[in-house]
Amino acid sequence: MTTAAATVALPRRVNPVEALRHTFTLAWRSLVQLKHNPLELLDLSIQPIMFVVLFTYVFGGAISGSTGDYLMFALPGIIVQNAIFASVTTGVGLNSDLTKGVFDRLRSLPIARSAPLAGRILADTVKQVWSIALILGLGVILGFRIHGGVQGVLGAFVLLLVFSLAVSWIAVLVGLLASEPEKVQIFAFVVVFPLTFTSNAFVPTDTMPGWLQKWVDINPVTILADAVRGLLSGGAAATYVVQSLLWAVAIAAVFAPIAVRAFKRRV
Repeated sequence: MTTAAATVALPRRVNPVEALRHTFTLAWRSLVQLKHNPLELLDLSIQPIMFVVLFTYVFGGAISGSTGDYLMFALPGIIVQNAIFASVTTGVGLNSDLTKGVFDRLRSLPIARSAPLAGRILADTVKQVWSIALILGLGVILGFRIHGGVQGVLGAFVLLLVFSLAVSWIAVLVGLLASEPEKVQIFAFVVVFPLTFTSNAFVPTDTMPGWLQKWVDINPVTILADAVRGLLSGGAAATYVVQSLLWAVAIAAVFAPIAVRAFKRRV
């Protein structure tokens, strides 16, 4: 009994180095699961490919007159949309782990209390890199031309990952509050879907009604899409990059503390 009591009384607090090691270990666990769940890898690959091909060849001629011109305009927006949608998977995966009791099992281990959440977010960030690279590579094959050089590509990657990380805190909060993964997915369609489609990710702002243009101009998805366009095309991007980073900081500052508090209460 004394031994059992001592085991239960083990402190949860670990030093930062150990917490980081635990985070990387659990992140690797999430990535390795792709080998055992190929459907998730297909979801990360097939959906982005479908968006690029369908938007380019279905809407390209009607909106820009040619698929080549539309691809130059829309590909950065498609990358942004996919990155934001992919951020929602963090909440879905987190909720699935909670409902299946994965966190209960991890809680019994002598690891940092923050490691399961941080590991999930880190693993999903790595998955984001794959999706972004896949869309950009397919775009180049179809005719997209990068004029921003290596620094532009790297800048676009970093900006997208920073913004996606901020948005993932919203997904984490929804994942903690929802009772099942399907309800987290509903959030994507109710909130994220309209947010991305009421931006200039796919069509120029001046083609929209005047009342809608006012919202599109301040939509963070529009600002991020313009930043990625500028970075990849070599055009003016500094203002949009700064504004995107400010949006990311604001989103994280609001939702990260709330999500962490909800996580502590849930687990």
